[in-house]
Amino acid sequence: MTMSIMTKSNKATRIDMFNFSSVQMRTFHLTWLAFFLCFFGWFGLAPMLQIVRDDLGITTDQIVTTNMVAVASTVFMRLFVGWLCDKIGPRITYTWLLVLGSIPVMLVGLSQSYEQFLIARMFIGAIGASFVITQFHTSVMFAPNVVGTANATTAGWGNLGGGVTQQVMPFVFAGALAYFGSEHLAWRYAMIAPGFLLLVMGFVYYRYTKDTPEGNYSEIEEKVAHSKSGNSGKVFKEALKDYRVWALFLIYGACFGVELIVNSKAALYFADYFTMDLKTAGLIAGLFGLMNLFARSLGGMLGDKFGKSNGLKGRVKWLFVSLFCQGIALVIFSRMGTIPTIIGSLLVFSIFVQMSEGATFSVVPFVNKKALGAVSGIVGAGGNAGAVAGMFLFKKELTGLEWPESFMILGFIVVAVSFTVFAVKFSPVMEKEAEKEMEELLASVKETQLSPKRVPA
Repeated sequence: MTMSIMTKSNKATRIDMFNFSSVQMRTFHLTWLAFFLCFFGWFGLAPMLQIVRDDLGITTDQIVTTNMVAVASTVFMRLFVGWLCDKIGPRITYTWLLVLGSIPVMLVGLSQSYEQFLIARMFIGAIGASFVITQFHTSVMFAPNVVGTANATTAGWGNLGGGVTQQVMPFVFAGALAYFGSEHLAWRYAMIAPGFLLLVMGFVYYRYTKDTPEGNYSEIEEKVAHSKSGNSGKVFKEALKDYRVWALFLIYGACFGVELIVNSKAALYFADYFTMDLKTAGLIAGLFGLMNLFARSLGGMLGDKFGKSNGLKGRVKWLFVSLFCQGIALVIFSRMGTIPTIIGSLLVFSIFVQMSEGATFSVVPFVNKKALGAVSGIVGAGGNAGAVAGMFLFKKELTGLEWPESFMILGFIVVAVSFTVFAVKFSPVMEKEAEKEMEELLASVKETQLSPKRVPA
């Protein structure tokens, strides 16, 4: 059964959602689920920040600073885990990230001051590096004809955790409040739940995934030779020197970075500017993340579609369209002043931002296949770097801006960044190689589909 969905390189050529026997599809499901749970740890505090702010006696600007630190720490971790995936493989890398990341999530409730809370959020931010491993692991499991869709779907369903977190954690908080009878204790105990889930997921990931379709790095001689040769350092340097990687770094900062900003700000924005209670603000903010259920996958699917019909250039042009529209949608969102219009514009913006993310990682696997982990790490880090830079717009003491104006300026920045997409170019040789690979792949898929129907002479 497994071989029917494989190419000669053992990469899956289609996404069979209900096939749990193949290592490709097991990895597909476990990698998005792991990323999904990481969002509970990473952003579990977001819908409770109003309570945390009052309990610790800190200011909104200090909350913004903790958000920035949580996101900034992810930048360095994404660079590190990208290199680590190339060196020791995604399975061990993800396992350790999940297990170690669960610790600060469960212990953040011990914070009694702004400084302690800041340090805890810095360590929690490392969990955000999970995205790079998710994209790397999916990329090595799926063939070029579906890799954009696979990457976008695992990332999108994982990102769905951001929206679900906004909606679920207020109820976890409410349950803790009912049991302990104190807001001071409730938010602290509420964070134990996502930390425990991360710990369990670490052991599940180790048990049921493999590094590649052929097996773990430790089981494949050439992989062992590769990891011991120091080659991972060389390919990382190659990625650092490629201007296209840095263009994608900026682009991903303008889409995923903006998503992180909205994820961390939405509930507080609705509570402060639209006088909503905690549960209502969390539910509406959660709608933003829920679009990940289909929007990011759609962005990757369209990337694959344009890639089949127009080559690598088609993928790049689609990325420009989605990112440009995202910027315009964010500007419109910033101008809305009623609850119905703010919800409608939020949903439209959410669709475009997540399609842009899917479109970005439908391009990434083709930039440098030998340095896939490094490229994924650098581009992924761009998302967090963009979030940190963008969050300065929301520090009122620094800019003097109200949050609606901050969102508007951010939207215009996204529009400007969209034009850097045209710096992502591929040589005629790379275009021909990609075209040839796609033709051979499609021929292989067609042959596989027809072979069971052949009747022996």
